[in-house]
Amino acid sequence: MLVDSHCHLDRLKAAPDEASLNAVLTDAAALGISHFLCVNVRLQEFEAMQQRMQPYNNVFLSAGVHPLDVENGVSADDLRRFAANERVVAIGETGLDYFYSPDNKREQQQCFETQVEVAVDINKPLIIHTRDARQDTLDILKAGHAEKCGGVLHCFTESLEMAQAAIEMGFYISISGIVTFRNADALREVVKQLPKERLLVETDSPFLAPIPHRGKENQPAFVKDVAQFIADLRGESLEELASYTTANFFNCFKGAAKLR
Repeated sequence: MLVDSHCHLDRLKAAPDEASLNAVLTDAAALGISHFLCVNVRLQEFEAMQQRMQPYNNVFLSAGVHPLDVENGVSADDLRRFAANERVVAIGETGLDYFYSPDNKREQQQCFETQVEVAVDINKPLIIHTRDARQDTLDILKAGHAEKCGGVLHCFTESLEMAQAAIEMGFYISISGIVTFRNADALREVVKQLPKERLLVETDSPFLAPIPHRGKENQPAFVKDVAQFIADLRGESLEELASYTTANFFNCFKGAAKLR
């Protein structure tokens, strides 16, 4: 049994309606993927996402504002209102991205700080996006006492030192299909050294399809390819990795464990 710990089911071109979304989830289930976390990136899209995912008891939700979507800021009141839904098991995806958007660092930081504050206050874990912003990401998490709610650094591509610092604050590290890319040697070395009790797997679909699916729209079913690659890299069986990453998911997202 595997969990896709981070996907954007509402953004799949292959699933524009209920029938096609059913097919996507059925294809994943046939490969042993039992649960999914559908991640919100804009609060104004949350209610539509929630409505689409309502029929699927094995799909959990998050609520948050992505660092590349901070032009409208973040409403703490709206975030709290959406997060009151028991299906919402996390706050985010939030964080900092100085690679794609280096010119609005302060706006990103303010939006991130607000979401950390809400997550700590309501005790729901954070989903963190971080790119070329290692120290600022860690500093904001520390200043906001994010160790009280924990969470995950998703689609991780940063250094082992950053991973270790996040783990010390109670965070998990989630690996996507990027680990299969030819130019990801440094990431592969990090993945070999991550403690198994803090490792998650994800697709980030519809983005970042792993080898051998490059050029296609990523789908939750492909998390099995990611998991198999990581298992081989770490010298583990797929069954072993699936077991502990699934346990880690429900340890991280305790709200999901209650609904399991």
